[in-house]
Amino acid sequence: MKVVILAAGEGMRMRPLTLDTPKPLLKIAGKTILDHIFEALPLEIDEAIIAVRYLEDKIKKHCGKEFHGRPVVYAEGSDLGNAYSFLAAKPYLKNERFMVVQGDELLTKEDFINCLAYPLSILCFEVPDPWNHAVATLRKDGSIEEMSEKPERAVGNLIANGLMVLNQTIFQYKPKQHPNGEFYFSSMLNQLIKKEKVMAVKAQRPVGGISTPADISRVEKLL
Repeated sequence: MKVVILAAGEGMRMRPLTLDTPKPLLKIAGKTILDHIFEALPLEIDEAIIAVRYLEDKIKKHCGKEFHGRPVVYAEGSDLGNAYSFLAAKPYLKNERFMVVQGDELLTKEDFINCLAYPLSILCFEVPDPWNHAVATLRKDGSIEEMSEKPERAVGNLIANGLMVLNQTIFQYKPKQHPNGEFYFSSMLNQLIKKEKVMAVKAQRPVGGISTPADISRVEKLL
């Protein structure tokens, strides 16, 4: 089973730390975010596809062709938004389930395992500032009914946490442009959940988003 790691973004809100370092290589508790992600991967994952663009040579140098015992290949990401960075990984994905991880998330092995319990799933947790994230609303059976990326008004405070289990069905849907000009991956997911049952899985360690320099010290206290 493969995992796609979205690591192409510039991390503008994390500046000045990301002026010379891509966000996935920022250190939290002495390890880069990418190291944290790879250490949490379950045994089912036997290959990683990393979508890169911004300061990509540094990520390639850090991870190489094998990282934490797993083969690594690289897909050329996009500056149009993470939807197109995800689509760059399509040639590496065959007719099988796969996982997708945002390259700035701190996850537990249990998060991965719990998501794998369902054919299609997205990790979710509650935050005090949902308008800065992809907000999710649920049906009574715990499946996701709708996702809204950075809405002006959020209905509830449950957000998608950047880890999901998907299959080839996702490629039937085209990205839609957000009012801010970007093409978010959540626009594809929102089309998927209207046709397929995608379960919401509660995060085991909801540390919140890692978006600004202040978030690093906050998250380190939670680890």
